Amino acid sequence: MTTDSRQIAEIALERMQSAGFDDSFVSVTISGQDELNLAHNEASLLRSTENYSIALQGLLDSRKASATLTNISVDNIEREVAALRERVESAPRDQANAVSSDQKGHFEQGPLESDLDLLAEKASEVLAFRAEHTPKVTIDEGAVAHRVARTQELTSRGTELSSTVGCLELGVMCTATDNGKSSSFNYSGGRANALAGQPAAEWFAIGDMLRDTQNQVETRSIDSRFSGEVILAPSAVSDLVDWLLQQLGAQALIAGSSVYRDSVGEQVAATELSLHSCFDAPGHVPFTVDGFNADPIQLLENGRLTTLLLDLYGSRKTGLPHTPSTSGWRIEPGDQSRAELISSVARGALVSRLSMGAPAANGDFSGVIKNSFIIEDGQVGSALAETMVAGNMARMLLDIDGISAEHIDYGGEDYPWLRIPGMHFS
Repeated sequence: MTTDSRQIAEIALERMQSAGFDDSFVSVTISGQDELNLAHNEASLLRSTENYSIALQGLLDSRKASATLTNISVDNIEREVAALRERVESAPRDQANAVSSDQKGHFEQGPLESDLDLLAEKASEVLAFRAEHTPKVTIDEGAVAHRVARTQELTSRGTELSSTVGCLELGVMCTATDNGKSSSFNYSGGRANALAGQPAAEWFAIGDMLRDTQNQVETRSIDSRFSGEVILAPSAVSDLVDWLLQQLGAQALIAGSSVYRDSVGEQVAATELSLHSCFDAPGHVPFTVDGFNADPIQLLENGRLTTLLLDLYGSRKTGLPHTPSTSGWRIEPGDQSRAELISSVARGALVSRLSMGAPAANGDFSGVIKNSFIIEDGQVGSALAETMVAGNMARMLLDIDGISAEHIDYGGEDYPWLRIPGMHFS
């Protein structure tokens, strides 16, 4: 059995075309990972894994059938192609179905060779930091890993995209306990092309997260409803950006639920906010899952929306422009320090995590803020318990009135702290 991603993709594409599909798309990913796990404040397991994935998509008479398989043997590919050929006959016709044409490119970055000594060193640094600085914290789960993924995308219309990407990953999930009380779960982690440049606790604000968790054992509830400001930490800013990206994507635009369908060129966020892509961030690839090169995008320019983010199908379905995009985004830092943002808040909260489910179609939401602290008279106080916050996601983007100079780069999500007024606490 071959383990060459290009050869596997060519075999699969040939079988798809021989089966009589009008057009075909094949994506093959072969990945390997060395991983040192942490559990209950100890290094628990060192393991190496290899994974295989093949995505197949066949079009026939505007009908589409697709499948993903993990067995890359030729016999299994042939069986799945035959099954796809049967299923496509009963699929609904949709003139928006199509595959990419003539996309070419190869992308390579990151460390391609594993260093087990480095993984052990970073795991030891995390455990030593916890023992010395946050002894009430238990690292329930964690890992330091090196991953390499080799991907090949081919279509019957001449697309040939390939990548070889290595990266290092470090993440920690924890709780804290003291005198029979415990905090809620907390987490931080991310990806980088190197971890040797600084102690493990300084990557992805893991040390700050451990300290915050230890300070979240004792909590208080607010004594009354009030309107105030939030300081969203980068981990919570991620929720706001994710909502915006979903609004600009195919699903919301096809459904007609996006609040931004007709907003290209308009002010949709504060003038201080600029958001751009980093599709080549550690562990990422500037190719889309439907086989297109993803060029850099300045999505928000001083708060002005420059484009929607429709894939090929969404573009053909809605008649709106096709803008290939994938994962990896960065907000430009501001010129105020995080301390200055906090000191300006009369009453509000420093929020690290929003637990709100899916906001309403218009962006309205109400949810619990977790791993968060009260702010009163410009000072961060006690950790909050059972505190709800309500607002509107689109309004929050427009109301941003402070962006920190400090930021955290998680590897594909690089965000500062944001100050937003007019939030409703209960």
